[in-house]
Amino acid sequence: MSITDWIIILLFLGGLIAIGFAFSKKNKDLKDYFLAGKSMPTWLVVFAATGTSISAGTFVGSPELGFNTNLTFIMSCVGAVIGGVVVAALFLPKLYNSRTITIYGYIGDRFGETSKRATSVMFILGQLFTSGSRLFIAAIAVSVIIFGSIHFRFLMYSIVILGVVSTIYTMAGGIKGLLYIDAIQIMLVIGSGLVALIIVFLALHDTMSLSEIFASLQNGMVKAPAQPEYAMAADGTLSGWIPGSKIQLVDPRFRFDVPYNLIGALGAYAFFKVAQFSTDHEFVQRQLTCKSVRKAGVSLVWSQLLAIPIVLIFLLIGTLLYVRYINDPASAVGAGVFTDARDIFPQFICNSIPAGVRGLMVVGLLAAALSSFNSAINAMASSFVSDLYLPIRKSRGKAISGDADQMAASRKMVVLMGVLLTSFAIVTAVMQQTSGLNLVDFATGVMCFSYAGMMGVFITALFTKRGNTRSVIAALVLGLLTVLFLQPYIFGPVTEALFGRELFLAWPWWCPIGVSVSLLVCLSGKPDPKTNPQATI
Repeated sequence: MSITDWIIILLFLGGLIAIGFAFSKKNKDLKDYFLAGKSMPTWLVVFAATGTSISAGTFVGSPELGFNTNLTFIMSCVGAVIGGVVVAALFLPKLYNSRTITIYGYIGDRFGETSKRATSVMFILGQLFTSGSRLFIAAIAVSVIIFGSIHFRFLMYSIVILGVVSTIYTMAGGIKGLLYIDAIQIMLVIGSGLVALIIVFLALHDTMSLSEIFASLQNGMVKAPAQPEYAMAADGTLSGWIPGSKIQLVDPRFRFDVPYNLIGALGAYAFFKVAQFSTDHEFVQRQLTCKSVRKAGVSLVWSQLLAIPIVLIFLLIGTLLYVRYINDPASAVGAGVFTDARDIFPQFICNSIPAGVRGLMVVGLLAAALSSFNSAINAMASSFVSDLYLPIRKSRGKAISGDADQMAASRKMVVLMGVLLTSFAIVTAVMQQTSGLNLVDFATGVMCFSYAGMMGVFITALFTKRGNTRSVIAALVLGLLTVLFLQPYIFGPVTEALFGRELFLAWPWWCPIGVSVSLLVCLSGKPDPKTNPQATI
């Protein structure tokens, strides 16, 4: 990269840290630091929540998905809007009015302290893998741009760089600083995505007419599922790919092994989003900073609506890069994109974007990566401090009661969560390479492990009078084990032994099945008047 690119990147990172420290003096207590005193304007929360949803998985993973498949993933964004509407109407009012620092405090009010701690631990464990995977995906692009390779060693260096920067400004600014930072970052993501899309299109249009580009997309190729090898020969022959339109938006097939057909996107994926928006404090925390429950619901729905055109931009980048390489077999073979397209967009940024503009592209990438990673650090720290650390110290007669002392402890916990997330990003790098899933499916599918158990518990707590500490813990564990059983490397061999052929269940279905199991388990527990003397519907 040029000196101009590096100056742009360093100014961006320095600006983030400066904003974080500018807000450091505005946090007087834990409610300020983790909930912004429930005083933030709706428009700001909309952009910040969109930034949390649009991670490096979108910036790097969506071009990979568009290159390998088509545009059907956009239907999952419609499913996300449906999930947002359901949560805004049914879940948010009770969670917003619970008057707890985290949503897991509501579980404590309902089932007792042990249940709150168990649910909080499940959330933190889930976030370690979920946000760790997002950081790893961002590191792919950073590794390509800085080191010119996605060799494992360079990926590790990139993960550490991103983790350190994000932890510093998250520790300083609290949720107030993060909301403003996330709003700025999502605007950078949108701008850089649009610029990249225009550059890719104009580069193609120099050698191809608009009708030729459209024909290449309409009569394209997509990766065939469950193929052992994907490659392109020097003569342009593809192996492991099948004919398929790259601009297909709707897949009407009634199949459970396809993630983004209509039943998967509008059914299973919408259910997954209900679980995410109601049980994952990283997302709910944004809505809890709003001035009213109505504004909280509005911000959630609008953030998902805003995500649709953003995701479409990055999918289109991938489809246009497909046209570029399918018509240039020699370049495609050299780049190896038909074998592994994980770094296709970062490679384009590094090799085909002019100096100066390249720096802006990298800033957009960093914005996408850090916006989701910093929100995870803050949400995990708030859960750890308010649900685990402070209550445990109080129970042992070592309570931390002063606001200044609680704030100091909270900042230390933010640093701890940053270190843990950075470490787990390295673990997820290994997991993704062995999972066989693309970057988008891996980053989202890994969330189901924690969501399955937690949503069963939350549904029981919010809408029934059933459940107790034992059933909550059992529901959390069995929900996780159910999702583990549905993994291809377990579910496939089991179904082959039982039915004579190996079956595959697309990842969006893991959550509804896991939640069904955990809900039945949690409902099986009778209310315990000792831990929940005032159980309410």
